[in-house]
Amino acid sequence: MSDGVTRTDLEHWLQVFAKQVEDNKELLTELDAAIGDADHGVNMDRGLKAVLVALEQVPQATPAALFNKVGLTLVSTVGGASGPLYGTFFLRFGGAVGDEEPVPATQFAAALRAGLDGVVARGKAEPGDKTMYDALAPAIDALDAGLAAGEVWADALTRAVDAASAGREATIEMLARKGRASYLGERSIGHQDPGATSAALLVASANEALHDCA
Repeated sequence: MSDGVTRTDLEHWLQVFAKQVEDNKELLTELDAAIGDADHGVNMDRGLKAVLVALEQVPQATPAALFNKVGLTLVSTVGGASGPLYGTFFLRFGGAVGDEEPVPATQFAAALRAGLDGVVARGKAEPGDKTMYDALAPAIDALDAGLAAGEVWADALTRAVDAASAGREATIEMLARKGRASYLGERSIGHQDPGATSAALLVASANEALHDCA
């Protein structure tokens, strides 16, 4: 176990997330076809591929500068609501993660919280609205709770993954109250939310890439 998360570790997290989205592109699009515009997988895959290219342009960037680049890239390349939401998440994350490295576990968790707050500010989502919030918020709550209880980083991350997965599954029986899915009313019930699904991939990617980093 190291002393914290380095910029290289953070870049690896983004690379793993991009691969997870690529591998699940068809699933994300299928889920979105049921209650949205059928483009979530395609849009996220395109945006994260652009992020990987952007990473090559900032090889010596600080963690904050890295995520500023990531956020702006997603805003400009991902269509629909996902671009602004994920872009804002990473912009806020970068602002909170700072310039110094390695990043301690508690600071990384605080940066995730700042990113979530950005998502809320941008999308006005609340618990139970059937959005990415319903997977992301429980995961961050679980990570915070684990660290506060003195759990090691790896165990707290695992707790976060489990919470994100549970939150994703819980969206199936939710009535959508935000976005295009809300237009379906009761017909939105019974479908897993694509945004919650990609958010769960984001958390799972952090666990895969950063499990032994802090």
